[in-house]
Amino acid sequence: MIKILAVILLIGGAIALVMGVLGIFGSVALMMSPWALAILGFVFFIAGISMLKYRKDTDEVAVENKKAD
Repeated sequence: MIKILAVILLIGGAIALVMGVLGIFGSVALMMSPWALAILGFVFFIAGISMLKYRKDTDEVAVENKKAD
């Protein structure tokens, strides 16, 4: 479940980051501030990458807990 959320954050952040950067340089007209979109995209992208790298999935934790018992 955690890995699914991380992938969603990663993809959503990448899309928002690209749209924000394109909006900053004037290639795309956006409904909101391109700076806000770029910053949020960067934050979500970094959060998704860090969750994929450092978090164990809930299924893996459950299996480890059963082995310990």
